Amino acid sequence: MSDTKKTALIISAHAADFVWRCGGAIALHASLGYNVTVACLSFGERGESAKLWKQEGMTMDRVKDARRKEAESAAEALGVHDLICLDRGDYPLDLGPETRSQVVDILRKVQPSFMMSHSKWDPYNTDHMYTTQFALECRMVAQAWGHNPGEKVLGAPQLYLFEPHQTEQMGWKPDTFLDITPVWDKKRAAIECMQGQEHLWDFYTRVAQNRANHFKRNSGGQSGGRDCKYAEGFESIFPRTVDEL
Repeated sequence: MSDTKKTALIISAHAADFVWRCGGAIALHASLGYNVTVACLSFGERGESAKLWKQEGMTMDRVKDARRKEAESAAEALGVHDLICLDRGDYPLDLGPETRSQVVDILRKVQPSFMMSHSKWDPYNTDHMYTTQFALECRMVAQAWGHNPGEKVLGAPQLYLFEPHQTEQMGWKPDTFLDITPVWDKKRAAIECMQGQEHLWDFYTRVAQNRANHFKRNSGGQSGGRDCKYAEGFESIFPRTVDEL
């Protein structure tokens, strides 16, 4: 990979999270020439595969295989450059020094222009907020010159927190809205790859439509605001550095 290639990294707790919450951002940036890497820490095989577990004779290996195939199909639909499945188990995620080292290595290899992960707080699913804490730890280690000296250290990529499932309960406050209308068909196709969670297909379609309203409102509203049919919202962690506003 060329050092000048634009890149992004998504750190997803479970195999479907990147689809619901930032599939539009992935597809849009892929269309703009970014190499987008998605690191899935687990398949969501225990806690997010109820439809599969209701089938008679289901096994853990079969659930994982189904979830992997869904994630791979969704990644292809979105134009993901590299899908990395770490298979660390869910409910709860089982992360430790070995996994941290793996993700630090990914960060240094990808050198992302920006990162994405979950909200800082999620009492309904501690895997999500644990993943964000983990992502921040990995970002910090990847920036440390004393970690594996001689490697190219990470710069200072923004960490965007994508929208949680029950927004009002999570203390998540978006400060960035992204118009994903040009790639909505790709996101919807990816959503429909997630057969194990069909009940969420229309829910996340409505979320994108609601965020489009917020995009229009904040881009000028009725006095010249840009039209938008589908959008995603994000909360940024770090300050931006600018030369003009």
